[in-house]
Amino acid sequence: MEEQYLQNLSETEFIEQYQKTEKDKYEKPSITTDMVIFTVDTEQVLDNRKKAGKELQLLLIQRGGHPYKGDWALAGGFMGIDEDVDTAVQRELKEETGVDGIYAEQLYTWSAVDRDPRMRIVSVSYLALVDQGKLPALRAGDDADDVRWFTVKDTVVESRDAEIGSTIQRTEEIDLELTSGEISISATIERVTVTEGTNTKTTVKITKQDGIAFDHAEIILYSLDRLRGKVNYTNIAFNLVGEEFTLPDLQQVYEVILGRALNKVQFRRHVEDMVLDTGKEVRTGAYRPSKLYRYNAAWIHDQWK
Repeated sequence: MEEQYLQNLSETEFIEQYQKTEKDKYEKPSITTDMVIFTVDTEQVLDNRKKAGKELQLLLIQRGGHPYKGDWALAGGFMGIDEDVDTAVQRELKEETGVDGIYAEQLYTWSAVDRDPRMRIVSVSYLALVDQGKLPALRAGDDADDVRWFTVKDTVVESRDAEIGSTIQRTEEIDLELTSGEISISATIERVTVTEGTNTKTTVKITKQDGIAFDHAEIILYSLDRLRGKVNYTNIAFNLVGEEFTLPDLQQVYEVILGRALNKVQFRRHVEDMVLDTGKEVRTGAYRPSKLYRYNAAWIHDQWK
């Protein structure tokens, strides 16, 4: 009877009736955003006969309040009632770090029931890659005590497979280490991947963490995996070099993302359609001049043909 009554109402009448009787029946989770910002830093070398190495780095803020006071977390915060998540993540990033206007793509939604001790909170994570040289000086603000770039290293310390009929289960123990000067924080993560036929399901559990807030170790590991997948078939790595770059520099960026050395010839074959020769050269240290290239913006359009 009540259903028939509601169906006969106009939309305006229905909304008014709903707000009076229904909306308070459901508990309301809060929405937060988390920004996973990677960059590649070039080490400083004093000997010009030695090539400068590169490191994959991640932007973290030190929490100034409870919970996890003093621990390190991804930049982010609560979405306002009059914001969408894209607006919220940019606002929080500027408030906490002083960084503004970074392009980021939405990555994943985190909704574990117990992920935040304060209340029921769902977080939307974003992935961004930036050239550190184009950023302003970092500045801690809002509820952040500090903001830093951390060098990221993840290592699979143990991996074991088990077969049960047609099901294959791989269990990995992964150490995640993040360092910035004298500061070192870490987590140990168990990742279980179950494959049955063409179906694969992965579950992740943080078994130990030191200095990393909330479930952000899991978010960081997931972001690393996604980044490594994307670098093989997109132009995402070009966000980590300048307007002009050498092919050795570009190869180093790929290598620090993937965590392994690449064959020079195969790499150049992979990127040959993605770069354009500028006709210029640059000399670094005692090495012979290297050609300068720029990104070929037409490449992405060619992929759609």
